[in-house]
Amino acid sequence: MTDGPDRQRAAMTDGAAYGDGVAIVGIDCAFPLARDTDAYWEVLLRGGDAIGEVPPERWDPAAFPAADGAARAGLDRGGFLDGADVFDNEFFSVPPREAAAMDPQQRLLLHCAWRAVEDSGVAPGALAGSGTGVYVGVMGGEWGRLHLGDYDRVTPQLGAGSSAGMTANRISYQLGFTGPSMAVDTACSSSLVAVHLGVGALLSGECDTVLAGGVNLVMSPALGLVYHQLGLAAADGRCKPFSLHADGIGRSEGVGLVVLRRLADAVADGQRIYAVIRGTAVNQDGRSNGITAPNRWSQEQVVATACKRARVEPREVAFVEAHGTGTALGDTIECAALGSLHAEGRDEPLAIGSVKGNLGHTEGAAGIAGLIKVALALHHRIVPASRFADRENPQLRLSQRGLRLLKSPLRLPPTPVVAGLSSFGMGGTNAHAVLGSAPRPAPRTTARRAGPGAGVFTLTADTPAALIRNLTEQAEAVARRPRTSAAALCRQSNRVKTGLPYRFSTAARDTEELAAALREAARGGLPEQVAHRPWSLPTVAFLFSGQGAQYPGMTAALHQDSHTYRQALDAADAALRPYTDTSVRDRLLSAGSGDEDAVAGELTQPALFAVEYALAATLTALGIRPAAVLGHSVGEFAAAVTAGVLTLDEAAHLVATRGRLMHALPAGGAMLSVQAGPDAVRQLLAEEPDAHLAALNGPRDTVLSGTAEALARIAETLREAQIRVRDLQAPLAFHSPLIRPALDRLRSAAAGTEPKPPEIPVFSTRYGRLLDPAERMDAAYWADQAESPVLFADALADLETVCAPTHLIEIGPRPQLLPLAGRAGLGPGVEFLHPSPGPEAGATDLADLVARLYRAGLDPDWERLYDPTSTAGSPEKLRGYSFSTAHRYWTAPARPGAEPAERPRPTAAPPRPASAAPRASDPVSRDRDPVLAAVVDAVAEVGSYPLEQVVATARFYEDLGFDSVMIMQLKDRIEARLPHLGEVSVQQLLPALRSVGTLAQFLGGHLTEGVGA
Repeated sequence: MTDGPDRQRAAMTDGAAYGDGVAIVGIDCAFPLARDTDAYWEVLLRGGDAIGEVPPERWDPAAFPAADGAARAGLDRGGFLDGADVFDNEFFSVPPREAAAMDPQQRLLLHCAWRAVEDSGVAPGALAGSGTGVYVGVMGGEWGRLHLGDYDRVTPQLGAGSSAGMTANRISYQLGFTGPSMAVDTACSSSLVAVHLGVGALLSGECDTVLAGGVNLVMSPALGLVYHQLGLAAADGRCKPFSLHADGIGRSEGVGLVVLRRLADAVADGQRIYAVIRGTAVNQDGRSNGITAPNRWSQEQVVATACKRARVEPREVAFVEAHGTGTALGDTIECAALGSLHAEGRDEPLAIGSVKGNLGHTEGAAGIAGLIKVALALHHRIVPASRFADRENPQLRLSQRGLRLLKSPLRLPPTPVVAGLSSFGMGGTNAHAVLGSAPRPAPRTTARRAGPGAGVFTLTADTPAALIRNLTEQAEAVARRPRTSAAALCRQSNRVKTGLPYRFSTAARDTEELAAALREAARGGLPEQVAHRPWSLPTVAFLFSGQGAQYPGMTAALHQDSHTYRQALDAADAALRPYTDTSVRDRLLSAGSGDEDAVAGELTQPALFAVEYALAATLTALGIRPAAVLGHSVGEFAAAVTAGVLTLDEAAHLVATRGRLMHALPAGGAMLSVQAGPDAVRQLLAEEPDAHLAALNGPRDTVLSGTAEALARIAETLREAQIRVRDLQAPLAFHSPLIRPALDRLRSAAAGTEPKPPEIPVFSTRYGRLLDPAERMDAAYWADQAESPVLFADALADLETVCAPTHLIEIGPRPQLLPLAGRAGLGPGVEFLHPSPGPEAGATDLADLVARLYRAGLDPDWERLYDPTSTAGSPEKLRGYSFSTAHRYWTAPARPGAEPAERPRPTAAPPRPASAAPRASDPVSRDRDPVLAAVVDAVAEVGSYPLEQVVATARFYEDLGFDSVMIMQLKDRIEARLPHLGEVSVQQLLPALRSVGTLAQFLGGHLTEGVGA
C-alpha cells in the first residue's frame, strides 16, 4: 500500500458528525505579562515581548558556568509567569502539606478551571455532580524529577502531587466533575490534542460540557539544555517565527483552558460564544527522517483532514495560527505544507502568524495559547500582527506559496470567517483545528413598554477578606465601562457569581451606580451588604394591606420597569374585567396622569386587589415563597389566592362584588383611629350604640367604626384625655353593622366559590389566629369577615409564635401594616420589607428587596427579575474570581551536582481571622482539655496547618481538606500522643470525624471508658 495523497484523501472522514460544530463558551488563561484573558489579548494587540530573566526561585544561572551561547540564553532567559507559586489552597480546602507537595501546574489549573467555568456563564458549583469532561495537555514531569529522587522524603501527597495524570484528575475532583478526566502528553501538541479529544467526547454524546487546555511550567533548565544540544535553542531566548532572524526556540510557560459545548446547546442556553470549532484532526508522522523531525506530508494530511471534517475548502480559510517555533527546518516544512493546501483558488494570500513570537514556546500549553488567540481574534474581528514579521525569511518563499505574514493587524469582515490552527509535537503527533466565527446573537433591544429596569448584582466568596478583594476587582472592572443599564451585567452576576458562603448583593440601575456601590462596599461603607454567610433559609411571611393603602397611580413605576409585574397585573385585570366592565389596570395607571377618581368608589377594592395579587405573584415568581400569609380586611382576598384557597377568578368576582355592594351603601359612616388599646375605648363604646370596634391593629392601635356623629363625640372625649385620634376619611363605616344591608348579596356571590384547604398557612384576621384545617373560607366566612372587627394584632402575634418569621413583607401599594408590626413588640431580628413602598417606588425597590433576601440565604429565580428584551444578546463578561495571593509554594532552586532537592515547604501564611471558638493552642485550653490539644497538634502536623487555624469547629473534610490517607496518618499520630488510648480502629473514628472538637470528645470518652474498665 502507498502512503501518498490518494490514500490520505481516502482516510478523510466525513464532516457530518460535527453538525454545527462545538462552541467555545468560556476562556481563562495566564501567560507571561498576562494574568488573564483580557491582558493576554492586550499583549497580542500591542505586540508585547514576554521574554525576561529567570526568576530566582527557579534556578541560579550562575550555577552553570560551562554553558555559553544559546545554552546560556536558555539558562538566563525565558517567558515566566508572575506568581506561578501562588495557590489559594484554603479556597479549595487543600491542606498546606498537600498544596506544597502538588505540582504547581496542578495548582495553576485549579485557578484557571474555576475562572474558565465562570467565563462560560455558569457558577462552577452548578456543574458539581455533572458529567463534565476534563482534558489537559501537559508535557514532561519536572516536578516529580525534582522531588521524588529523595526517597526518604517521599510522601503520599508528593506521589499524587507529582503525577502528570493528576493534572486533569485534580480539576475533576475539586470541582466535582464525573465525566472523562485525562492528561495528554504528545509533547508540544499536547493541549490541542486535548481539545481534539474533548471535541470528540462532546460530539459522541459522552459529555455535555468539556474543559480542555494545557499547562506548562519551566521548573528547571534541563529541557532548554536538550534544545541546545539538538541545535534548536535561540541565541537570545526568543522564538522568531518565519523571520529572517529565526534561530530556534525560546522556552516559555502558561496555562489555558476553554469550556466547550455543542453549538446547539450553547445557543439554547444563551451562552456567549467566542468561536466555533468546526473540525479537528490528529495524526502521526510515523517513521520519517527522525523522531524529532517534522514531516511535511503528515502536516499536510492533518490540515486537509481537519478541513474536510469542517466541510471547509482550504481556500476559504482567512488566516492560520501556525505552529511557528522559529526553527529553520520547522518553519520551512510548515510553510510548504500550508502552501500546498491553501494557495490554490485564493484571491488573497493566506495570512499566517504565531503567538510564539510574543510568548516563546509554551510547549505543553502551546496549542491552547494558539487556540485562545484564534478564538479571541474571531470574537473581536481582528487578527493581531505577528511579531518579527517585518523581516520575513526569503528562503520560505511565502508569496510563491500563497502565504503572507501579518505585519499589521488584519481586520475581519462582519460576515462568517474561517481560521486554522496547527500544533505539532516533537515526537511526531500533529494536530490541526478549523474554527469559525460565532453565530451572531440577537441584538439587545428594549421593549416599547419597558423602563430601563434595575438588577441585583451578586458576588460571593469563601471568606470575608476574599469578598472584599473581589468587590474591589469588580468595582474597577465596572468603573471602566461606559454608563449603561446594569441589568444585563447584574443578570450575568446572578448566573456566575453565586454559590460560595459569603454573599454580597446590591440593587443598581446603571453601571455608574453599580460601580459606586461596589467601591463603597469594598471600603466597608456598606457593612450590611458585605460578608453575609447565611446558615439557613429566611422564613418569609406576606402581610396584605387593607383599604386605605391605595392612592392614584399606585405601582405605575413598577409596572413600567418590571416585566414580571406587568404580566401579573395583566392577569389580574383580565380576571376582574368581566365583573367591573372596565380595565382596572388602565384606570389604575391613568390615575397617575391626573385622574384622581379613576379607581375611586366601587373600583377601589378591585384596584387594591389587582395590585396585591400582582405583587404577590411577582414575588412568588422570583422564588420568594411565603411560609404564611395574613390579610388585613380586603387584603384577605389576595392572601387567599396566594395560599391556594381561591382561584384568581373566584377572588376577582368576590372582590368586585364586594366593592360594588359597599359603594352602593348609603353615606354617613366614618372611621376613627385611636392611639390606645381597646380598654381605653370599651366604656365609650358601651355608651355609644352607633359606634363599634372595627380593628385591633396593635397594643396602642385601635380603629373604631360607626356614624360620624357618634365617632365625633368619642374623639372629643379621647382628646380631652390626651389620647391621639385621627379621622381616617373612610367613605363608609367598614367592619360594623352599618354594612349589613350588603352582606346577603355578598354571601350569595361567595356561595359560588369552592374554597380549598390552604397550601400555605393562613392567619385569619377574622379569627385573630391560624386558620384551622377544618375551617373554610366559604360564603359565611366572607360575609362575617366584612362586618366583624379585624383582629390584626392577634393574628400577627399568632403568626410570630407559630412561624417565627425572619422577614415580614407587606404586599400593597405602600406601607400600612409594617408600621403597625413595628409597634407590635415582635421578637428581635425580624426584618421588614416592601416591594413597592410608595408613589416613587419602582424596579429598584423590588430589586433591593430581592437583594436583601439573597443576603439572608434565599436563592431567587433570578431570570424573572429581568425583562427578557433588555438582557437579550451576548451575555456580559465579568472579571474572573480573584484568588488570594497570601500562600506561596515552591521548590528549592536546582543546582548541578547538588543533593536531592529539599522537600517543598509552604511559605509562612498569615492566620485566618480569630474564631469565636476557644483556640486549642491557648495554654489555658490545653490545661483544661489535653485531649483536644493532642488532636489539634496531630491535625496541624498532618496538614502542616498553623496551630491557630485548627480550631475545635474546623470540619475535617470541608474546611481542612482531609482525605483517607490523611485520616490514617492522623490516627497514627493521635495514638502516639495519647498512649493510654490504646489502638482505635478507623471504623471507630469515622463517625466522630465531623470536626476537630467532635473527634476530641469521642477520644475523651474512649479514654474515660478505658480508665473505668
